[in-house]
Amino acid sequence: MLWVEQPVGTGFSIGEVTAKTQEETAQDFIKFFKNFETTFGIKNYKIYVTGESYAGRYVPYISAAMLNQKDKEYYDLSGALVYDPCIGQFDYTQEEVAAVPFVVENQALLQFNASFLAQLESLDKSCGYADVREKYLTFPPPGNQPAVFFNYTSEANCDVFDMIDNAALANNPCFDIYEVNQQCPLLWDVLSFPTQLVYTPEGAATYFNRSDVKAAIHAPSYVDWAECAVNPVFIGGVEEDGYYNGGPEGEGDLSADPIQHVLPQVIEGTNRVLVANGDFDMIIITNGTLLSIQNMTWNGKLGFQTQPSTPIVITEPDLQYEAVFAANGYAGVDGPQGTMGVQHYERGLMWAETFLSGHMQPEFQPRVTYRHLEWVLGRVNAL
Repeated sequence: MLWVEQPVGTGFSIGEVTAKTQEETAQDFIKFFKNFETTFGIKNYKIYVTGESYAGRYVPYISAAMLNQKDKEYYDLSGALVYDPCIGQFDYTQEEVAAVPFVVENQALLQFNASFLAQLESLDKSCGYADVREKYLTFPPPGNQPAVFFNYTSEANCDVFDMIDNAALANNPCFDIYEVNQQCPLLWDVLSFPTQLVYTPEGAATYFNRSDVKAAIHAPSYVDWAECAVNPVFIGGVEEDGYYNGGPEGEGDLSADPIQHVLPQVIEGTNRVLVANGDFDMIIITNGTLLSIQNMTWNGKLGFQTQPSTPIVITEPDLQYEAVFAANGYAGVDGPQGTMGVQHYERGLMWAETFLSGHMQPEFQPRVTYRHLEWVLGRVNAL
């Protein structure tokens, strides 16, 4: 397995940020990757590209670039997996449109007052979000969804997503937009990113900023590592206060959303792509990702033709905490989980909804994500 920090501007990278598109960073990646392979004598391997969150853009573009090489000696792409991924119009479809039903479903955790809930439900209708879901979150979908550019300045009154986030943080200062069932205290995190807040407890250090760690992995000692880049890594469009406004989401990345071309290309080229979303994730919401899939044409049809409904049943017992349970007299209690999600497969694409999981699915539900990996590798035919 190979973990890569990319593009330039992230992690320990020291180059100058010049990229304006995913096409550029994908070319950078495949050149690096072939150099890595030739350096270590690696070839004729099946390759699976995986990622999470904004890698919902990186993974399809890199995978498509590999397919375009038509070189199975070094780029034998055999499948891809993305968790809680930015594959569609993520600021609009995967956040705003899906936000209010998410609140209703998780009100027991969020505990918003009645007047705020009524305000959200009113905006959900007046801003058109309810109509979008009613028309397009259907199986099969009636057609492509209209393209929308969400303007946070002129449409601030319809920014229900940030209203919800701010209200949740007011109710619970330890609210985690990536895993909404989290309560206080702020958890200690070796990467100093326990929620949407960057936080390093007194006396602790960000793991990759430790001098011994940098020395061990031969990282540049003078680089201050952070999980999320402090400065933009895409510079498309016009600069405004250090940020760039180009692209479909106004974040400096000029490339089209993956559902427009590259993700269908990867599905059709491998027939082994898995897209999964955790139900406790609010930064990328499950129904928003499903709505994005319903706006994608692959292998001759638009979206899923039937609604996902097949359960994911986990029969493996817990191994991670088995000894702890046994030491406390609970041996066997941490047995098979049972139903932990919903799966659906059509035309080379596997969809997985994961119960009791936030954004970082392998962290929150390792047994479920192990099953995902088994499917991507072709070891099982269903989840």
